[in-house]
Amino acid sequence: MPGEFLETETVVIGAGVVGLAIARALAKSGHDVIVLESGDRFGDGISSRNSEVIHAGIYYPEQSLKALLCVEGRQRLYEYCQSHKVDHRKCGKWIIAASDSQARKLEDIQAAAARNGVKLAMHDADAVTRQVPQIKACAGLWSPETGIIDSHGLMLSLLGELQDAGGQLVLRSPVVAAESVAGHHLLRVAGDNPLTLKATQVINAAGLGAVPLAKTWAGLSDHHKPQQWFARGVYFSYSGRHPFNTLIYPVPEPGGLGVHLTLDLAGQARFGPDVEWIEHEDYTVNPNRLETFARGIRQWWPTLDPSRLQPAYAGIRPKLCGPDGGFADFRIDGPEDHGVPGLVNLFGVESPGLTSCLAIADLVKKKLV
Repeated sequence: MPGEFLETETVVIGAGVVGLAIARALAKSGHDVIVLESGDRFGDGISSRNSEVIHAGIYYPEQSLKALLCVEGRQRLYEYCQSHKVDHRKCGKWIIAASDSQARKLEDIQAAAARNGVKLAMHDADAVTRQVPQIKACAGLWSPETGIIDSHGLMLSLLGELQDAGGQLVLRSPVVAAESVAGHHLLRVAGDNPLTLKATQVINAAGLGAVPLAKTWAGLSDHHKPQQWFARGVYFSYSGRHPFNTLIYPVPEPGGLGVHLTLDLAGQARFGPDVEWIEHEDYTVNPNRLETFARGIRQWWPTLDPSRLQPAYAGIRPKLCGPDGGFADFRIDGPEDHGVPGLVNLFGVESPGLTSCLAIADLVKKKLV
């Protein structure tokens, strides 16, 4: 591997919210940590292209990593936001059924949430209408633990703590090759100052790039290099005033949670994401999808003014199964999984990754012991 040669203890690849949470936890535990980020800024990937929702832990199978880490992470994230003065609001959300068949599905959602330790209150149509008068619903579930967060503010706080503990963030430093051999890891880093890093511990938290990097990782068995699919979701913002002060979700659809209403901390409404399976990383927002959005929203908000919908942004979910694959859990593969000392790979960390970031960080620490 060409270029300058340096040695260090711990490298985290990827400066999204999960990578920064992991790096902070390791640095505060006394590790010498370097975070390598391929982009010009931290948090420019998945972490900047989501709904900024703090999820309660409703939809995931019992005992899955998504369920366990979301429920634990949600409580810890609220406590962190309060103690570190990160902007957030526990605004709650409604999961609403627009038809009798959807209303029956609400019972299944309520039961699944209860198995995860999350209590949801079932309300009939009249009760939902009293709470959100402009909504058309046959029934609804109320989730009091759902909230919203300033994700950039959270990442700034995590980065500050990382740096206070002696950790470093190095931007424009993509890892283009990696090899694990004889108890250490060699990382070839391109960018402004190409070099080779020799590390004792490496955490691959590269988001959409985690699987492609692992595919070329020398010393890691092919059995531990998963397949990845991209599910793009686009968002449309809603200009001007609206009647909502809480989140509104329809009954989930395959691959996502349906086109739902979320709010930012300033109160602006946005709708999305939808689900579109794509071959390559592409953040284009097709304005022609507006009609599809409007039809879906009108099922539960009949007075929607579609002229106020504007294309906003798109995000991509790194999926570990395709359109017909069903549920895929987080994969957080440590040495006990793949047999490579000092290496942790994070695959398929989509939603609820933001909510779970502090809990994920603690799990990674345990896997490195």
